[in-house]
Amino acid sequence: MDHRRITTLIVDDEPIARRVLREGLELIPEIEITGEAANGSDALRQIATLKPELVFLDLQMPVMSGFEVVRSLREPPLPVIVIVTAFDQYAVQAFEAGAIDYLLKPVTEARLQKAVERAAVLLKRPVEIANRVAGIASVATPEHPATVRKVVGRSGSDYILLDADEVLAFQAERELVWIITARNRLYATQSLKAIEDRLGGPQFQRVHRNAIVNVNHVRKLTALSSQRWYITLSNGLQLVVSKRQAHKIRQILQG
Repeated sequence: MDHRRITTLIVDDEPIARRVLREGLELIPEIEITGEAANGSDALRQIATLKPELVFLDLQMPVMSGFEVVRSLREPPLPVIVIVTAFDQYAVQAFEAGAIDYLLKPVTEARLQKAVERAAVLLKRPVEIANRVAGIASVATPEHPATVRKVVGRSGSDYILLDADEVLAFQAERELVWIITARNRLYATQSLKAIEDRLGGPQFQRVHRNAIVNVNHVRKLTALSSQRWYITLSNGLQLVVSKRQAHKIRQILQG
């Protein structure tokens, strides 16, 4: 039987709130509290240093909100996020987008136990953790009214969060889908169709049955024949484009 405890970070700008949460978590045998953070910047430093598996995160903090903390997460391993807040306006959105749970202050012992149980199950699914963190980062707030889109890539056993703007293209090779950035290639965690459904729009365009490109990274459109074209991306990669899609890409670039 696995008796390993879940390493946990508490993030809240109110000392009393941190103390109450700590006292509640200390009653749960599965939890090992490895640190506390009083603001978003400190939270990011401790996440990078301590690499907690679970983070109880307050949303309303000065200077850097809880959402900004999540948007700044990139490097693996990504933690499970539980939102803790006195206001439910954005907590519900965060929960619907990917937070494993949200707790309204004052937090009851039963709700805290339930959140830990949910986290323990999710810890066995790193790809789901990454997709959930990406979902939380996409919640629109007054500070970030435009949706911040995140893309999950896999490198070995690690799952990495990328800003959508960093992605030059998605390219399918049989069952695999590659995420192409300026510096490297990562495995995608979704099919090309799922990626198109989520990101499709003016910025990301399907140019071939096996490729979607970020039009902001298209540098050249060249005719190969009357029916086939190719585009050159900002990293020099060239991809074949159908005549119909080439016409659409040309219109977007000229617009």
